[in-house]
Amino acid sequence: MNRGDIVDKPCLTCQYNMTILNKIKNEMPDEETINKLSEVFKIFGDSTRIRILWALFDKEMCVYDIAEALNMTQSAISHQLRSLKQARLIKSRRDGKNTFYSLDDDHVKRIIEQVLIHIEE
Repeated sequence: MNRGDIVDKPCLTCQYNMTILNKIKNEMPDEETINKLSEVFKIFGDSTRIRILWALFDKEMCVYDIAEALNMTQSAISHQLRSLKQARLIKSRRDGKNTFYSLDDDHVKRIIEQVLIHIEE
């Protein structure tokens, strides 16, 4: 018996709960939304980007300050800031020759805090 045989046979002990199945089908986001969600989680999947987001929790910072805080090069930080900005997790503000970065909104901080609570339980 191969794996395909198992999948093709109906479960003999379970029955479909059409209420649950219809609810799932009706509430499932469309494919484009699912893909966007997946991309955001990929961004969160990098420890350097998490550290940058953490550094930006309560203040805006320039690339130089972020690099110093994380003991990394400005080039490495700039590369990660680009990804975070494209994902709309951070925003930037120019002030003369300087660019300052901050979290796009409080949702970003709350996502990280909630995951932290989850892993510490």
